[in-house]
Amino acid sequence: MNYIPLSELENEYYNTLNETNIQFLRRRYNRVNRWVIADLVGRSAYRYPDKMALIYRDMTLTYQELEEECNRVAHALIDLGIEKYDRVAILAHNTIDHVLTWLGTAKAGGVYLAINYLLRGKDIAYCINHSESKVLIVEDALYDLVKDVLHEMPTVKTLLWSRQGFGAEAPEGFRDFSAWYSAYPATEPEVELNIEDPVQMTYTSGTESLPKGVILTNQALLAEYTSCIIDGEYTPEDVNVNALPIYHCAQRDVFLTPALMVGATNVLMMSADPKQIMDNIVRHRATMFFAPPTVWIGLLRHPEFDHYDLSSVVKGYYGASIMPVEVLKEIVKRLPNCQKFYNYYGQTELGPYHTMLRPEDMIRKPGSAGKAGLNMQTQLEDEEHQPILEVGRSGEICGRGPHTMLLYFKDPEKTERTLAHRWFHSGDIGIYDEEHYITVMDRKKDMVKTGGENVPSREVEEVIYTDSRVSEVAVVGLPHGKWVEAVTALVVPKQGAAMTEDEIIQLCRRNLPAFKVPKGVVFLAELPKTPSGKILKRDLRNQYAELFAQDKARER
Repeated sequence: MNYIPLSELENEYYNTLNETNIQFLRRRYNRVNRWVIADLVGRSAYRYPDKMALIYRDMTLTYQELEEECNRVAHALIDLGIEKYDRVAILAHNTIDHVLTWLGTAKAGGVYLAINYLLRGKDIAYCINHSESKVLIVEDALYDLVKDVLHEMPTVKTLLWSRQGFGAEAPEGFRDFSAWYSAYPATEPEVELNIEDPVQMTYTSGTESLPKGVILTNQALLAEYTSCIIDGEYTPEDVNVNALPIYHCAQRDVFLTPALMVGATNVLMMSADPKQIMDNIVRHRATMFFAPPTVWIGLLRHPEFDHYDLSSVVKGYYGASIMPVEVLKEIVKRLPNCQKFYNYYGQTELGPYHTMLRPEDMIRKPGSAGKAGLNMQTQLEDEEHQPILEVGRSGEICGRGPHTMLLYFKDPEKTERTLAHRWFHSGDIGIYDEEHYITVMDRKKDMVKTGGENVPSREVEEVIYTDSRVSEVAVVGLPHGKWVEAVTALVVPKQGAAMTEDEIIQLCRRNLPAFKVPKGVVFLAELPKTPSGKILKRDLRNQYAELFAQDKARER
């Protein structure tokens, strides 16, 4: 930018520190000292211009190439009329087009919104309309999810078609994404961006209610990325396989983008297929891998797991849901080169990283969520919002720090309630141990209330996982005439394993108080999950709501 000569009055801004003067100076020298997502790839390109940044199928982009492509997308968005804070939505798998949309939108000053492709029709339209998105990019493979509701999105002014070879040419009304942006300049656009600017919108998964639109700023995400890089020990030499969907904040904002910030290589995968994950680890000699417990379990149960050379993986990560202790022990045993294992715990509203159990604590505290990350604080609160300090006393897990969201879009009441008393309230229940490490006991909504007693579903699940024949288990509360809610175990046996309901009941009786023992056991081939690997307990509760009503003899 060309600096305009200072007036005599403006010269006075340099002599006194007050809010007005500081705001003037920040705007004047913004491009010199700013810290925003838009500069993230460019700084890695400065350090490693020829290093591989993205690998997707047979396509690759170096850091210099990625920076130039993101600049082109930004120019193209600005030419469409996208202004500061306008929402740009994308419905896509883990593709290069998706990454370009995310980072290009940040460079244009817009707010990026990735749509959960577990949603269908009217639910997608809800997110688009609620967010008032002006641009919608749709991947060819996902067009069927949205084609019948495109006319119900009045705020969308431009439709773009991300062609990945899974469908026909762009339908009427769409412009081809690659052709649209590729003619624009690769130079950085002149947009005034600030650390306080909102840059990303993420809708919570909505497994229990209508999704909420979480708004995150540059400051929140960059603070969160810094915490991830330092606490997770990411390096420029790392090769990171992104198997979980990057529409979800865990994969995108704990791994993909922090890895780009530090200058590592990212491999993009369209799905978390166990065989394809192992193929990619071997092909690219991946050094780090993240997955929720359900995906780690899928890898362990794959018949070819022990035939793959996965020795390049030296850092393993899990999160999104609680890892059963027995499964963690099995992973460590079967991946001997993976000397470091990290448990990330958090929520979308915190960027999402909140606490971590570090590798040195895995063996002695395998079920814990650890302590707050580098830039965060955490505490437990009782129902009166008073801090809990006692060991073993349960309370709501609360967090505070620069990772925290700006607001829930169009929902002041939920924003105020969630951020009340100067802390973010997670809705998770936890306890401290004697070293103030937190163990997540349950979600408030997953706590089973049976016969006047509270039963953490995780406690029952951990006992059932000690049976080596169990692949997965989810414990929920189902309506019951006598107990109000009945503790119920939904169990997926390992392939070829035979189990009975009575065996599960007896195992629990040996290890739990009587009121925590399941009143019933259901055996399933699989558990319903989101693409990010979270078990959909709401679906299970709905599907089996009449279980005890139909069979009174099952009362125990």
